[in-house]
Amino acid sequence: MAGFSIDLDHCLEKLYRGELLSEPVIDQLCFKLKELLVKESNIVHVQSPVTLVGDIHGQFYDLLEIFKIGGYPPDTNYLFLGDYVDRGFHSVETISLLIVLKLKYPQRVNLIRGNHESRQITTNYGFYTECLTKYGNQSQIWSIFTDIFDYLILAAIIDSNLFCVHGGLSPNVQTIDSILVIDRFKEIPHDGPMADLVWSDPDLELLNFRISSRGAGYQFGINVVNKFLQVNKFESIYRAHQLCQEGYQVFWKGKVNTVWSAPNYCYRCGNKASILEIFDSYREPDSFRFNVFDASPESQKEFLKVVNLGEMDESAQDDFLALPENKIAKKAPYVEYFM
Repeated sequence: MAGFSIDLDHCLEKLYRGELLSEPVIDQLCFKLKELLVKESNIVHVQSPVTLVGDIHGQFYDLLEIFKIGGYPPDTNYLFLGDYVDRGFHSVETISLLIVLKLKYPQRVNLIRGNHESRQITTNYGFYTECLTKYGNQSQIWSIFTDIFDYLILAAIIDSNLFCVHGGLSPNVQTIDSILVIDRFKEIPHDGPMADLVWSDPDLELLNFRISSRGAGYQFGINVVNKFLQVNKFESIYRAHQLCQEGYQVFWKGKVNTVWSAPNYCYRCGNKASILEIFDSYREPDSFRFNVFDASPESQKEFLKVVNLGEMDESAQDDFLALPENKIAKKAPYVEYFM
């Protein structure tokens, strides 16, 4: 990258060790990433083979586990489906690593925006506090990161027939052209097509749309899915956004699929996680697999921090441990409890 003075390899070495980059370095990295992302369409076209990664939520050591399982970039092409920050203890390290990987391997790494890539949500769910804790109260690091969120893409299409998004469908999006004309370079609105893409969820009991109980986006049923797939000539929809106890969930015989990549979510839910590996031809039965994995040993140590409550303030304790007698329940609550 002409005129780019930062050594990306050195940044990667530090980040893979879990070390923080300095604020001036992150500022320059984000500036260069804006120059790259502003040229990308709202929807990127990706060719298989590619590996899909769902929500990570600051579980940095589980992100490293994903690379151990699925291969490190650039040997593996990755499409990340959003929600990189909040909840976990290492959102800064997680988003920093993904930014450097996107700069280093722009054709091999793609980053879709999730509903947590937002100023409002990160103010309430951990990322803002983490930025101040790690960089100081005078730091601008949270603003630097959240500004880059405005540049992330909204969706991707694999091999012309698989549609990938963070959340789901929208009554305001009938065709792909409806997504291409969205002005994405801004904070996620409270409603409208951009909000729906990052907030919506499938619901097996529905036929059409219903206002989501999350407070944003919609729940959508099989009629909506069939129409969207038919009009746009897609085979399937792949998304993240919902906690899955087994790491993934398949709806309507594979027409909609959820990939969840944060094992033992919030260091207490006890769920498995997965990455979706799509190989050279989706039309063959063995052309893809959900590669399921458990939390890394390092993340299990984070679980012990939650148990001990040693590094958590009172509000974080309430968030993580709103349970009877402060017992750790390694069982996932109903997904709508989570933003």
